Amino acid sequence: MEIRWLQDFLAVAETGNFTRAAALRNTSQAAFSRRIQQLESWFGVPLIDRSILPTQLTREGEQFRVMASRLLAEILDARADLQGMPDQRPDHLRIGLPFALATARFPAWWSEWGRDLRLTAALTVGNVHDLGIGLLSGATELMICFHAAQQPIHPEPERVDAIEIETDFLRPFISPALLRREGYALPGEKQTPLPLLMYSSGVYFSRLVDLIIENAGGLPNGHRVIENDMADVLRDMAIAGHGIAWLTESTVAAGPADSLVPIGGARWSMPLSVMAFRDRANPNAAVARLWSLLSRKRAGPAQTRSRPNLVAARPRPGPSP
Repeated sequence: MEIRWLQDFLAVAETGNFTRAAALRNTSQAAFSRRIQQLESWFGVPLIDRSILPTQLTREGEQFRVMASRLLAEILDARADLQGMPDQRPDHLRIGLPFALATARFPAWWSEWGRDLRLTAALTVGNVHDLGIGLLSGATELMICFHAAQQPIHPEPERVDAIEIETDFLRPFISPALLRREGYALPGEKQTPLPLLMYSSGVYFSRLVDLIIENAGGLPNGHRVIENDMADVLRDMAIAGHGIAWLTESTVAAGPADSLVPIGGARWSMPLSVMAFRDRANPNAAVARLWSLLSRKRAGPAQTRSRPNLVAARPRPGPSP
């Protein structure tokens, strides 16, 4: 068995798509498919169900997914130990978090954590499901993700500690130019359906947006223009004027200033917590030091950031840009 077989398998398990997984692994789809077949041949059982779309794992594949994550982490740790690589130092930790937080919030956090604690870190970016598996398998030592009360996340609470880092809001945003040109308002009108930029099915934010819309009374006058896993993609599509996207304020703040405005009232939004999770049995001193810092910050004044108005003022009609 080759290490890259494990990496290939985890890539297709995460993306659910051979083409995207091959691109992530920087190889051709033909070569990627051959390596997956070699892995299946080595085990003697199919790991991928090729009879349906989108791509899904077989029962054996789901079972191996957890093993593969753990095996890969142990192999890489063993290599690092033998080579004396930096992740064996007492100031090093492995952090897993979603792409939206990695781009919008982690640089600011690290300015403080790296300065005050003199830490180094290895980052793993992924979806909530895989990040949770990574934490429980030991592939990562700290998991940071969004958390909503209506869709709680707490992997094995008898084993895992949780702490709130800060708060955020998920709400619909639109470009000022599109709002000015079309005069859109939620929940929309039958004559002018709202163009929606939505998360792909199965993504954590997709469930949250569905809950928001359901609690607000539905959105019958809307049509999906784009679906994507990544908040940054939907943000950039909204900035380009292609529709309305539910985004966190931190994701919007990380983009160009004044490029998006919120639309709709408070009933179309949802408060979020940004949570950190750790395995309380983890012996890494770096994790304990960071956890102590996060605990002290939580005990102090609430960590919040300035937020845009909940309701965007509807621009007066004017010439189209």
